[in-house]
Amino acid sequence: MEIGVPKENKDQEFRVGLSPSSVRVLRENGHSIFVQTQAGNGAGFSDDDYRSAGAEIVPTSETAWNRELVVKVKEPLTSEYKFLQKGQILFTYLHLAADRKLTEHLIDCGTCAIAYETVEQPGANKLPLLTPMSVIAGRLAVQFGARFLERQQGGRGVLLGGVPGVKPGKVVILGGGVVGTEAAKIAVGVGAIVQILDVSVERLSYLETLFGSRVELLYSNSAHIEAAVTEADLLIGAVLVLGRRAPILVSRQLVKQMRPGSVIVDVAVDQGGCIETLHPTSHTNPVYVEEGVVHYGVPNMPGAVPWTATQALNNSTLPYVVQLANLGILALEVNPALARGVNVQNHRLVHPAVQLVFPDLV
Repeated sequence: MEIGVPKENKDQEFRVGLSPSSVRVLRENGHSIFVQTQAGNGAGFSDDDYRSAGAEIVPTSETAWNRELVVKVKEPLTSEYKFLQKGQILFTYLHLAADRKLTEHLIDCGTCAIAYETVEQPGANKLPLLTPMSVIAGRLAVQFGARFLERQQGGRGVLLGGVPGVKPGKVVILGGGVVGTEAAKIAVGVGAIVQILDVSVERLSYLETLFGSRVELLYSNSAHIEAAVTEADLLIGAVLVLGRRAPILVSRQLVKQMRPGSVIVDVAVDQGGCIETLHPTSHTNPVYVEEGVVHYGVPNMPGAVPWTATQALNNSTLPYVVQLANLGILALEVNPALARGVNVQNHRLVHPAVQLVFPDLV
C-alpha cells in the first residue's frame, strides 16, 4: 500500500505522523511510504533519516496526500480539504465534536476517517491512542501553568512549590482521568497543594491508592467546583467525554470570582473546553486575559515537545497503521478497536458519540 505522511500545517505543530523507525517497519512489511520534505524536521528527523529508513521524499503536500492511506497527527485544516478523496483512509486525531465544518466535508468527500482518540479497547487502557498524548498534555499543563503564573507572563507571581515560610500555590484539576492524574503527579512533585474533582467514586478510590493524602480528592458537583475554583492559583480542565463536546463546568461568573492573575489551562479545549470563558489559542499566541484571569487554550499542547511526543504516539499507533496497510479497509473487520475509531465512512457519520453532537448529519 502507498502511505502518505504530510507535513503538519497547524500553528507550530512539529510532530509528524510516522517516525523513521516506523517507516522502516512498514517498508519491511512491503509498503511504500511518501513523506513530504521537512515533515519531520521539527521533531528532529531529517529527510535523510527517512530516506535511510526506506521512504520516498516528496516535495509538496499534494504528493504526500495523494495516497491510499494518509497518516497524520492533527485534523486536516481548511487548506487541506481539497486533498481528501473518496476511497482514501485518513488516520489521525480528528476531534470532530468541536469541528462541524470538517465533519461535513469528510461526509461529502467520502474519505474513511479514523480518529486516534476514538480507537477503543476493552480493559484498563481503553483509549490506547489518546493515552500517550494525554500523559504529555497533563504533564505540560502544570509546566505551562507554572510559567504563566509568573508575573512577567501576566500571572499573579505565585511559585507553585512555595518556599519555607510561604504557602505553596494551589492547583485544582477538573477530571481524574489520564490528563488529570499526570497533571497531579507533576503538581505534587513541585510541592503544590493539589485538588482533583471527578464524578467517578471508583476513580477517586484509585487515585487515593496512588496519591494517598498528598492530594485532596473531591466528588465533582457544583458546590465543590465553586469552592475549589475560587481558591485556585492554577485551574486545569481535564474533562473527557468520549467523542463528544466537553461539558461546561466553570461558568463566566465563577471565573470572575478567581483571584486576578490566576491561570486556567484547559486541556479539554480540543473537545470544546470545559471553561465558559476559554477559547482555542495557539503556540504562537498561547494566552489571553479575560475577567482578570490568564487563559491558556492551545489544543495541540504536545506539539511543544515533538521529539518526545512523536515517538510516544508512534509507539501506540504503529501496530494499527501496519494492520491498515496490510489489510486496507478489511482491518476494520479484523480489529474491533480500530473499527470503533471510525468516525466517517462511505459518506456517513458513523461514530455514535459524534452522531449525538450532530444528529442532523446522520
